[in-house]
Amino acid sequence: MSKKPRPTPVPAERVDGLIDAHTHLASCRARSPEEVDAIVARAADAGVARICTVGDGLEEAELALAAAHFDERVYAACAIHPTRAHELDDAARARLTEMAADERCVAIGETGIDTYWLQHDAEGTAPLNVQEEAFRWHIDLAVQTGKALMIHNREGDAEIMRILADAPRPEHVILHCFSSPLDVAREALDRGYVLSFAGNVTFKRNEELREAAALASAGQYLIETDAPYMTPEPFRGARNEPALIGHTANVVAEARGITPEQVAQEVGETFSRVYGL
Repeated sequence: MSKKPRPTPVPAERVDGLIDAHTHLASCRARSPEEVDAIVARAADAGVARICTVGDGLEEAELALAAAHFDERVYAACAIHPTRAHELDDAARARLTEMAADERCVAIGETGIDTYWLQHDAEGTAPLNVQEEAFRWHIDLAVQTGKALMIHNREGDAEIMRILADAPRPEHVILHCFSSPLDVAREALDRGYVLSFAGNVTFKRNEELREAAALASAGQYLIETDAPYMTPEPFRGARNEPALIGHTANVVAEARGITPEQVAQEVGETFSRVYGL
């Protein structure tokens, strides 16, 4: 029996003022000014006003910062991903410090802890002690520059919460693609962190994530695509991009008992505050 063809992803009904707090334009095949313009234009047609594109290594961080200079609707976050923490040598530290000083870089990220890939690709993934050392260096950079700290967490709840508790405190801490249990959400919110919800909040099985989205105060949540990954329902498995953020906004709005327009207003205000815009 053949599978039904997967529907082509299309934007949700337009809501103006939406933001995408975390995406990867370079991985969405947008590297040149023309390619960045095309993907940002599609997002704008869906109501997306601003985007933060993220580097997971030095090369992608360079492309993220370049994209932020190409288009005023785009901002950058720069860091070395925890799985690649062994690449954070002296030269990378020096360059990331330069990037962090750029006004178009609004966050230090994504950095954090990833034990999932450590279990599934131990040879290619930085050891946990190297990840922690790199994480602490990025935390210090966020504190020194006054930029938001953008955290990647994959099966690293205990380690991340421990490190954040005893490290210097950045003004704003964002838990990107929040996917942790509700007790972690409560502790993070109690500490003043911001939870950023991606397409996985729309997955049917993830009721607990929707509870976390409802639990966060208006100033403590964002929405993101994490494109080209985490495509929201009903297009799960297809390539994601910023134009599809409306589907996530709709689900978060339903969980919070408000309209998508109110979500756009709330996340827009939070985006401006935590990214210093």
